[in-house]
Amino acid sequence: MIGTRQIEIEKIKINANDVENPSSLKKFNRFLFFLLVVFACSFFGGFELMLPASWSSKIDAKAESVSGVLGILLMACTLVIVSFSCTGPIIGTLLVSVSTQGNILGPAVGMFGFALALAIPFSFFAFFPSVLKNLPRSGNWLNMVKVLLGFFELAFSLKFLSVADLAYGWGLLSRPTFIAIWIVIFVMAGLYLLGKIKMPHDTDMPYVSVPRLLMAIASFSFAVYLLPGLFGAPLNVISAFAPPISKSDASFIQNRGAEAKSHDYDEALKIAAQENKPLLIDFTGYGCVNCRKMETAVWTNLEVADLVNNKCVLVSLF
Repeated sequence: MIGTRQIEIEKIKINANDVENPSSLKKFNRFLFFLLVVFACSFFGGFELMLPASWSSKIDAKAESVSGVLGILLMACTLVIVSFSCTGPIIGTLLVSVSTQGNILGPAVGMFGFALALAIPFSFFAFFPSVLKNLPRSGNWLNMVKVLLGFFELAFSLKFLSVADLAYGWGLLSRPTFIAIWIVIFVMAGLYLLGKIKMPHDTDMPYVSVPRLLMAIASFSFAVYLLPGLFGAPLNVISAFAPPISKSDASFIQNRGAEAKSHDYDEALKIAAQENKPLLIDFTGYGCVNCRKMETAVWTNLEVADLVNNKCVLVSLF
């Protein structure tokens, strides 16, 4: 029985090493960080991500020469190519979630919602073409949406930099540093909504509209919510994205939660035998969103932390 159990543990350790240790995982997270930063810069107006204009011209010409379902599909391809600069970063972010988290349902719902939102206006105006005359023209409001998406992309990119930082052990992006950058990002987003910051494609804004004011209040409120995180607050809303509390560099943080005695199974087993305590195995990972949520929302609970630290020997296996 003991031999079988040991074999199962060894298999688990081997499988865990296969998943977490390859340097390709670290490089991939670095690549995703730079990719999302590029998307953010594009949304800010630094440059346009556009496919060659000849592609849309050829497909559009082909669509006009055919009819039926094929013509509709070709027109749809033209729309995709023309709108790539706006839709590319959004779809790219959803595909990133599939490749890094292995979560298909969330991105699938996001893709469906994005496609539905894009299809509804075209379907509606096809039935009621006269309504097109009363539509607002593209202008500063549309650029505002792109810039706000840029702020979100920039904030989201730090999650992948954090994963690479944890995996390599650089120590560059501690939890307070991560939270401080997020605070700055959302404060700047609020200032942008109030017209205090202008981007390259913005036009003069004579007054602040009610929607912009409400969004600015939400952005500033979220930044204020993040402030206690600099002093050790768990911040359950972003616990899945921020580095664990154990990576805080503030010495005044009292409750760091349940702490692992070791990251090696054999070593932890010896410690448990010496202290005559049960061994609690925590399977975790550098890029595991659920693990970050567990460490911040559960391990920091005072009763849980006291029970684990004093009654058990916790081992975290990556």
